[in-house]
Amino acid sequence: MIYDALVIGGGPAGATVAWLLARSGWSVVLLEKTVFPRRKVCGEFLSATSLPLLRMLGVEKMFLDMAGPPVQHVGLYAGARILSAPMPVATETGAWGRALGREHLDCMLLNGARQAGVEVMQPCVASKLAIDHGIQVCTVQQPGKDRGFEVQARVTVAAHGSWGKGRLPTHIPGRKPEPSDLLAFKGNFMRTALPASLMPLLAFPGGYGGMVHTDHGRVSLSCCIRRDVLQQCRRGPEPHRAAAKAVLAHIMAHCYGVQSALDGAHAEGAWLSAGPIQPGIRALHKDGIFAVGNTAGEAHPVVAEGISMAMQGAWLLADLLITGRNEIRRGNTRATGSAYARAWRRHFAPRLRSAALFAQLAMAPAATRILLPLFQYIPGLLAGCTRLSGKTTAVIPVSA
Repeated sequence: MIYDALVIGGGPAGATVAWLLARSGWSVVLLEKTVFPRRKVCGEFLSATSLPLLRMLGVEKMFLDMAGPPVQHVGLYAGARILSAPMPVATETGAWGRALGREHLDCMLLNGARQAGVEVMQPCVASKLAIDHGIQVCTVQQPGKDRGFEVQARVTVAAHGSWGKGRLPTHIPGRKPEPSDLLAFKGNFMRTALPASLMPLLAFPGGYGGMVHTDHGRVSLSCCIRRDVLQQCRRGPEPHRAAAKAVLAHIMAHCYGVQSALDGAHAEGAWLSAGPIQPGIRALHKDGIFAVGNTAGEAHPVVAEGISMAMQGAWLLADLLITGRNEIRRGNTRATGSAYARAWRRHFAPRLRSAALFAQLAMAPAATRILLPLFQYIPGLLAGCTRLSGKTTAVIPVSA
């Protein structure tokens, strides 16, 4: 069988594009290498600009019922300063974003895609991808089995993220570790003193992070820290302590707001780590392979827009694939690929640039010392930063 589309990766980007294509009558097969539910290193926040997409898919109410409280304020914890400002509402929805653990969100989206007719192969790994007479031929491996099998499709959507390693054309080549690499960590806490409506940015030397109320009364703390700064932290009074413990101690030493929020709180579950993150824009289309989510482009997570960008980018891609279906069936994917690349860059490249700027400012003590008084006396600047990150403007499908 030759499927209309092969999707590699079952996270928010892959599940969303597969679901949208299937509900438009496409035959879709999706490969996911891990078993769900799974926890992920992720800020877990989803902007209100993605609520129309969840409504289209019929899971908006489920999401709102499961997710944490509306995030109505944005904040900044840096040194002894605790700042906050109203979070602007999304232009199209008049609502605020919320956070939901990836172990819940990913299952919700993948189950919806499966019910829409997507053939989900899980756990399965795409080990090789080639083209034979215009048809994508993917070699698939299953854990515990020596021999693989092939899946054929007219187009491939690469949604495997940026951290995975392999031999696919869309995998990022490995490189030598650098002192400036940003490593990602995430932990969950219960019984915190973090205000329910607040999502603060954490600014500390050599890194940045964020906190937000998510599902089941949990608060998620996610962060990135330079490799060399982490090594210095682990050479402190307890040189053999775990990396996550060293990171948390470093954050609390430089963010009084985190100390206050976690006073009396207790960790829920193990800390997760991943990385290094690799911000930037990749090849968005080549030879019938379309990249989406972090495979297409990765923003510094300082802006908490990763999930929203993944899902909205999937929405954008699905709309263009559906519009160009007749040409794709004739073996012509170039026009659709070019349109997708232009639209993706128009909508998301400004967010990546803003995120890179915010990340550099948050990690530099000299910059935070200069900017903190401005944020304190002009709270509207914090709200302005959220607008630059894309939290108030939705990505509208090209054909809408």
